[in-house]
Amino acid sequence: MKNKDLNRLKVVLAEKKRTNKWLAEQLGKDPATVSKWCTNSAQPNLENLMEIAKCLEVDVNELLRMDQHG
Repeated sequence: MKNKDLNRLKVVLAEKKRTNKWLAEQLGKDPATVSKWCTNSAQPNLENLMEIAKCLEVDVNELLRMDQHG
């Protein structure tokens, strides 16, 4: 369970009423890649994370789950 949901992308997308497909188009990424990020089966790198935050108009920290020690 060490790698449980490291990012909150799915939650933030829902809050902003945006879809994986919309985000993929904004970033010029494959929708399958964005889907993996949303399900936490893969993680975006820092550059992508910053682009995601910009697209969603949120702080990068809102996309991260910081309570990994519990």
